[in-house]
Amino acid sequence: MNELMAARSLTTRPVVTLGGDAVALVKDTVCDAVAGRITGFTLSGRRLLSGPPKESLPWSAVYALGHDAVMIRDRRGLVSAAAMMAHQRTLRARVLGARVLTESGTEIGTVLDVVVEGGTDGRIVGFRVAASTRFAPGPGRRHRRVYVPRCGTVTVSGRSLVLPEDAARRVADDLPGLTALVGGVPGPWKGSLP
Repeated sequence: MNELMAARSLTTRPVVTLGGDAVALVKDTVCDAVAGRITGFTLSGRRLLSGPPKESLPWSAVYALGHDAVMIRDRRGLVSAAAMMAHQRTLRARVLGARVLTESGTEIGTVLDVVVEGGTDGRIVGFRVAASTRFAPGPGRRHRRVYVPRCGTVTVSGRSLVLPEDAARRVADDLPGLTALVGGVPGPWKGSLP
């Protein structure tokens, strides 16, 4: 399994060609939560006052998503920002802040971030969630932050994500724990919650 990373951490990650040319910076991640994939990135200029590029990066043009950069073969894979966004919604507009429920109606919490797998697939593997107090009590008035695996089919209804029951039975306290859950490796995760 490739490295897991939070989608929000991709913001300002450089987009670089295999020839070493810096093309732009990632502004936002565009994803399809139901299909469980990144569909592309909106871009910003490489300099503070350069303004937004008129191009976006579809996932089909991504060579690899790495720890330090998004790699592309060359600039020819970039598309018009307007064309890409006409059919897609950014992660921030669609998923962040959405309620997370199980198929039986148990509220898990609210999406803080989406966790994606680096490499060539752009697969969404889970969500960082501010857990509801009934699902996972936190200290004082703060919500406990947990990582919930995607666990198969996700349904998006309005501003809610509906996950299979299995997702509520397996949570992790941190990204290494989610990596262990998703990879099927025993790790530092908490197992079932009430």
